[in-house]
Amino acid sequence: MKIQRALTIAGSAARGGAGIQADLKTFQEYDVFGTSVITAIVASSEKTGTGIFPQTLEAIEAQLYTIEKDIGIDALKSGMLFTKEVISYVADWIAKSDVKNIVVDPVMIGKMGSALLQEDAMEAMKMELLPLATIITPNMPEASYLLDGMELNSVEDLKEAAKKLRELGPNYVLVKGGRLVGPAVDVLYDGEQYYLLEAPRIDTMNTNGAGCTYSAAITAGLAKGLSVSEAVIDAKKFITAAIRYSLSFKDGVGPTYHAAYGKFSEVDCTVTMVKN
Repeated sequence: MKIQRALTIAGSAARGGAGIQADLKTFQEYDVFGTSVITAIVASSEKTGTGIFPQTLEAIEAQLYTIEKDIGIDALKSGMLFTKEVISYVADWIAKSDVKNIVVDPVMIGKMGSALLQEDAMEAMKMELLPLATIITPNMPEASYLLDGMELNSVEDLKEAAKKLRELGPNYVLVKGGRLVGPAVDVLYDGEQYYLLEAPRIDTMNTNGAGCTYSAAITAGLAKGLSVSEAVIDAKKFITAAIRYSLSFKDGVGPTYHAAYGKFSEVDCTVTMVKN
């Protein structure tokens, strides 16, 4: 039996709703075999509060070697890389690999408020990693940060941000408009055409891992042979359903529900195409 394979290079989120946990759950829902490289562990304790525990470059190299040698990769996504050294190492590995579908989620701040990218790592991300990407998937704060503080307050701003971000080298840019007022509108740009992906805004605080899940769904779609636009459109439906049926547990922001799209489908997403 043959199955497509997707790799996530990201942090481990002990709460289970974000990071590699969210990615692997998403891959499973898409019937894609998921593998993972853990770059750091994110967890908290009464003694330390929220803590990030980076893995060594040797550990990251060993995980990548094992996956490439034993399993293979049809598509990969990067999430929380955290340090300049890890970003540079992963970028160098990707550049030397034969993986064609590269999704970069430029993770910077977690839903629980923790900083997931060190301040000195931004330049390495912009110069070394983003140019290798098939698609990047920043949310509004991440897009603003990558563009030196550009203000984003409207869909037109998202379109301009997507255009500027594409100049950094990725083939496609998806700027997620989850913080806009009104419907949840995301902008996908391929250099010639904008796709405006709209879904109703769902009244919930439980969106932990939404960005990770969205980019993982895109990765799984690419692994299965979808075009970038097809993968993004299907992923928009996937994450909308996951937020619509999101979960609430003991404390903090609850996670999205990764099984929701398969159980309940999603019909409220629309796509509008606009020429540049």
